[in-house]
Amino acid sequence: MKQVITLSFIFCSLVSYSQKNKKNKIKSGNWISELKLNDNDILPFKLIINNDFTIVNANEQIKLEKPVYKNDSVYLRFPHFNSELVLKIVNKKELNGYWVNYNKGADYKIPCHSVRKDGALFSQAKNEKSPINSKGKWQVEFEPNTSSSYPAVGLFNQTEGSNVVTGTFLTETGDYRFLNGNCTRDSLFLSCFDGSHAFLFKAALQSDTLIGTFNSGNHWKSEWLGYKNESFELTSPEELTYLKDSTSINFLLNNLYGEPFSYPNDDYKNKVVIIQIMGTWCPNCLDETIYYKSLFDKYNKDGLEIISVCYEVGKTQGDYISSVKRFKERLNVDFDFVIGGGASKNKAANDFYMLNDILSFPTSIFIGRDGNVKQVHTGFNGPGTGSYYDDYVRKTNSLIETLLAH
Repeated sequence: MKQVITLSFIFCSLVSYSQKNKKNKIKSGNWISELKLNDNDILPFKLIINNDFTIVNANEQIKLEKPVYKNDSVYLRFPHFNSELVLKIVNKKELNGYWVNYNKGADYKIPCHSVRKDGALFSQAKNEKSPINSKGKWQVEFEPNTSSSYPAVGLFNQTEGSNVVTGTFLTETGDYRFLNGNCTRDSLFLSCFDGSHAFLFKAALQSDTLIGTFNSGNHWKSEWLGYKNESFELTSPEELTYLKDSTSINFLLNNLYGEPFSYPNDDYKNKVVIIQIMGTWCPNCLDETIYYKSLFDKYNKDGLEIISVCYEVGKTQGDYISSVKRFKERLNVDFDFVIGGGASKNKAANDFYMLNDILSFPTSIFIGRDGNVKQVHTGFNGPGTGSYYDDYVRKTNSLIETLLAH
């Protein structure tokens, strides 16, 4: 018995030493990683390595799960999305591998190369001294001159004399979250990588117009153009989705235990209810759920309830349930989650047939104590939109307080 215990102790010690030794092979500090979307488009993102690995998108920091070291590689899972970085340790200052997004399939892999260095995110702007001024609000059109065109607001921040740019694009169905990058004398470069989406924006300034391209991963690319217009606004998110007639909201789905869940029911009688139509794979839905958690924690005692109806990526009901349970536990959310089905706006529109359409994940329905719909909100203006987000939080808090008072 003593010999077995001794051998076990030696084995565990060797494993511990091996893990520590691998960690020591990676130099701590600031890194710049690059996703090779194709032969012409490289998406850079900031990575900070200390005892853990953290991706930085402007004001957002995403701490990856505890690194797992196997042989000569490190495996890094994202905390909220079903994706992973797999990086071979080439040397102390270089990692080489790929990003795999399991929501799109195990074969959806994009090469990733990381090096230990400081400086500009985009190499084109490394020594730029006279950058363009991108600061302000831009009226933007994606896929211009096509039947698929859609409007957006470009919101960019730039300190005078600096070539560092942060901001986002706000559309009628959500925002492109925390973008950061650089500008040169005639061009703008922005990116965001959060484990679900890999966004790359490039544009050249011609006269007063930005003319550019937008890559989403290696599967989508479109054109866009924009010009400064401080007065431009999108259609209000409260005007896009609405009740077709006087029919009240009702549905019959399953909860996270596979049991029938119907709405309305006695548990929600005389309560103010938010029905959130969402998916755990959706970054805008993540941002909204984090806000709704704070709303629920503050107002649940006064009569606020929230039901998240989830439309998920996966092959089976079990896949859907596992994803939602993981999401709910990670965020430590106490309100109810139910399974709508696969990640399809058509499926959601069928379930919520009383609405004119489901244009976006997320979409939220606000219901008063009388059971009547008071407001439907399409999309979500997340924290990356700055004042738009602040305004939405202020208005929504006020709406909930008003509904609770009646």
